[in-house]
Amino acid sequence: MRDSPLLQVKVWGDFACFTRPEMKVERVSYPVMTPSAARGILEAIFWKPEFEWRVEEIWVLNPIRHFSILRNEINEKQSHRAASGWQKSGGCYYADEDRAQRHTLALRDVAYIIKADIVLREHADADVAKYRDQFRRRVKKGQCLHRPGLGCREFAADFCEPDGTEIPEQITDELGLMLGEMAYGAGGRAQPVFFNAKLKEGILYIPDCVYSGGKT
Repeated sequence: MRDSPLLQVKVWGDFACFTRPEMKVERVSYPVMTPSAARGILEAIFWKPEFEWRVEEIWVLNPIRHFSILRNEINEKQSHRAASGWQKSGGCYYADEDRAQRHTLALRDVAYIIKADIVLREHADADVAKYRDQFRRRVKKGQCLHRPGLGCREFAADFCEPDGTEIPEQITDELGLMLGEMAYGAGGRAQPVFFNAKLKEGILYIPDCVYSGGKT
């Protein structure tokens, strides 16, 4: 049994895109926030190397609404190495010559409550209550390490403490396979962990297998 209640934060924004990894070129969002995206928001608010975040529940507070946009993007990934090479040997990069128009199917007017727990790492030497209190204070003051995003950095998120009146949308649906987390093996190779996502009365419950490398 859990000794203390889950930590909570309410997040919302005008736009969101939690991209399905199977879509290579066109971005298509999952209908709800993924556990990894929720963890990213928590880490943007408060992160320490002594612990890791474990997302347990994601509450969907607004109706699921999609919209589509076309965006100009570049094809090649830019790197510091390439820029350093141009500086030494000459050359440059013209974005206009490398531009492509890609479609994005995203979400609009989203709001969620993230419920999560802090799991201490082996080298942590402080009580977990210290980090829990620090997180609560940061959420109350609106402090963050960097502005959290809703799947994409350009889709900024606002956050605050839940006031206790929030009610999840009464949606029950099978969402299919969803990316939960990336599991890192002994060699440092990352393997995606998928789970069968189910929205039950507006709440996405994250199974333990997401944090055990897919093992039940």
